[in-house]
Amino acid sequence: MVSKSYSNLLELASGESQSLGRIGRRIPRVVTAPGIVPDLDESDDGASNSSSELASPSPRDRTIIVANQLPIRAARQPEVGGWCFTWDQDSLLHQVKDSIGDHKDMEFIYIGSLREEIPVSEQDEVAKILLETFNCVPAFLPADLLSRFYHGFCKQQLWPLFHYMLPLSPDLGGRFDRSLWQAYVSANKIFADKILEVINPDDDFVWIHDYHLMVLPTFLRKRFNRVKLGFFLHSPFPSSEIYRTLPVREELLRSLLHSDLIGFHTFDYARHFLSCCSRMLGLTYESKRGYIGLEYYGRTVSIKILPVGIHMGQLGSVLSLPETEVKVAELMKQFYDRDRIMLLGVDDMDIFKGISLKLLAFEQLLVQHEEWRGRVVLVQIANPARGRGKDVKEVQTESNAMVKRINEAFGRPGYKPVILIDKPLEFYERMAYYVVAGCCLVTAVRDGMNLIPYEYVIARQGNENLNKVLHLSSSTPKKSMLVVSEFIGCSPSLSGAIRVNPWNIDAVSDSMVSALEMAEAEKQLRHEKHYRYVSTHDVGYWANSFLQDLQRTCRDHNRRRCWGIGFGLGFRVVALDPNFRKLAMEHIVSAYRRTRTRAILLDYDGTLMPQASIKKSPCIRSIEILNTLCRDKNNTVFLVSARSRSKLSEWFSPCENLGMAAEHGYFLRLKRDADWETCIPATDCSWKQIAEPVMRLYTETTDGSTIEDKETSLVWCYEDADPDFGSCQAKELLDHLESVLANEPVSVKSGTNNVEVKPQGVNKGLVAERLLSTMRDRGLLADFVLCIGDDRSDEDMFEVISSAMTGPSLAPNAEVFACTVGRKPSKAKYYLDDTAEIFRLMQGLAFVSQQAPGSSIPI
Repeated sequence: MVSKSYSNLLELASGESQSLGRIGRRIPRVVTAPGIVPDLDESDDGASNSSSELASPSPRDRTIIVANQLPIRAARQPEVGGWCFTWDQDSLLHQVKDSIGDHKDMEFIYIGSLREEIPVSEQDEVAKILLETFNCVPAFLPADLLSRFYHGFCKQQLWPLFHYMLPLSPDLGGRFDRSLWQAYVSANKIFADKILEVINPDDDFVWIHDYHLMVLPTFLRKRFNRVKLGFFLHSPFPSSEIYRTLPVREELLRSLLHSDLIGFHTFDYARHFLSCCSRMLGLTYESKRGYIGLEYYGRTVSIKILPVGIHMGQLGSVLSLPETEVKVAELMKQFYDRDRIMLLGVDDMDIFKGISLKLLAFEQLLVQHEEWRGRVVLVQIANPARGRGKDVKEVQTESNAMVKRINEAFGRPGYKPVILIDKPLEFYERMAYYVVAGCCLVTAVRDGMNLIPYEYVIARQGNENLNKVLHLSSSTPKKSMLVVSEFIGCSPSLSGAIRVNPWNIDAVSDSMVSALEMAEAEKQLRHEKHYRYVSTHDVGYWANSFLQDLQRTCRDHNRRRCWGIGFGLGFRVVALDPNFRKLAMEHIVSAYRRTRTRAILLDYDGTLMPQASIKKSPCIRSIEILNTLCRDKNNTVFLVSARSRSKLSEWFSPCENLGMAAEHGYFLRLKRDADWETCIPATDCSWKQIAEPVMRLYTETTDGSTIEDKETSLVWCYEDADPDFGSCQAKELLDHLESVLANEPVSVKSGTNNVEVKPQGVNKGLVAERLLSTMRDRGLLADFVLCIGDDRSDEDMFEVISSAMTGPSLAPNAEVFACTVGRKPSKAKYYLDDTAEIFRLMQGLAFVSQQAPGSSIPI
């Protein structure tokens, strides 16, 4: 049953959205009946305060863990009727609970689907049992929707793409299907409904797992602007060249950015995600005190890099089972009593696990090294594939054929070089194989994490009882050998493993030989190194670290005001300082009408002219508006720009009374016919002879970059360069210039797509100070100040006019409006969304000036 507390958001998939109700309601911590939320009191709180202000603090920290599947096994009981449910001990989500969930200050509730299809008539009863017994809330997906969501969009489109398989033909992954995308969004909507049935938005943390639920953050953030939301991706994240082929690429990126914390297994995956955000959304990131953060509409989205670990307690328990000891003894008799060494592979039967490549490498080992024939055996455990389709059948067919070929070529009575186990094994049986194997081979061509090597290391450490079975003393040093692919998530953590490119059959074969022939002492050292890492970085460490960072990231949620803007999957939440608000047109026009001594300071690029505009010169309408403002005897209007004075003089020659400041305020003139002055004493520009060759070097090596040579400054621009490479080169250039110009009276600054060298002490704040002091010297104390800019260089002006409110330069009770372009952190008190709104504002002020008594200027 769909939650009554949730708005209908299915239109997100089609890009249409109905208006969202202004809701600020208390959601119960647990539903009283499955699928039903009690009636809630309406509140008139705006979207900026979606969660209740009156909620009492929770006695325990509670985390809602959301994943495609619940950590529950279900079995029908035909003899007594009904269902039997047990925890899935192999599930990572259950291991999180088992490793840290028993802590007195920690509580978990799970939301996900069941593997088994539950008849509609039994769903309410099943939901009640799971909630009361396991603290689980099941999301029941209709069979058709489940097929299109999981086997369709997830497994045919997202999963291959995230593993670097492009749908170049119908046989290579599924071509994009809009109906499957609709199913994906619909399924995520059902999960969102279930979360809303149990969430306390003021206190609870929500932790979403994996690529099945990548649009879920949008649903939750739209409903609760301040929801504490983390997302962890367990699969690889592909490079931007691969990811950008996805038709819904921006929708997924923007949805993930509704999370407060996004986790990845490796830096490579995080780097690819950040690159996609940069190239497709124009976002930049920075690292502060070890934390990587993205600024997204005033919110800081943190990026965490932390590989998941194994559950030490569970593995220890399985190793201590009598069944494990019996199986180990059986395997010892089968292999080591016959003087045979086991190489072990444990993989899912899918196209990315590299089983066939491993078999080819083993075959080459037998061909080139006759001394190992009859002495080494490759045991390949092939777990059932999680997906389905022609590619899975092809992998099975190919693997079986290769095993048959190798065994026929090199086998003999009593010896089979390859043993393929293609049936499900009990966990204790798999652990027994780990214990006996001399080397574990993981040669996946692409895998998110893969914990097989971790399990192998722990199994090889063993325990006292297994030592007896293996005929080892308690003081015997343990040893293990790992051959792992470079393309799996655990590879960077296993520095003692032999890393291989699985596509290089020769290298993999040679690595197998190296593992077999390595000295015992070195095997022991490698094992000790791995065991120290794996045993201390377990699943509890991983979960605790993620949740602590999520708590840290969400710490200032209540200190900011939030607005929801946009429609469909383009919805986003803007979070701003409580004192930072949009400049209301009626407010400033009213202040403009009643004041008589006005100072207006305007930036040009990005303020009066859009940054992305190809034509940079002002239009005729802009000139007319500026002239109207300048002809008003109550106004002093200044254009403050980074451009050269020659360019400004050319563009604004029709504006007789317009004051202008060029090159960030170094040059200044009060009107067109006045002489240019300097705000600081004239400087020696001989430093250009040092800086220009350095810039020219970076221009030659950075396609799309240019140098702008102004009278007193040099600017290296990379607006048209590759964003990643340009940004990288800009950082290098900044360091290079700071080094070579260390003894020169200049400052080197990084701006929006540029690096600029200018004289020290020059900034736009000087212009604001000069203007206000000049007006004061003439006996004019401004009672209205408007300052508008869009980037970092304009912050100096905002700071000056804000501090002037308490000084002698302004009239008492002066109306001061410092306004930035776009909703972002700023020293300005106000903002307008874009240059179009600025244009309308200037048009409105010009209209007021036109209507002033005695004015007949047409506009």
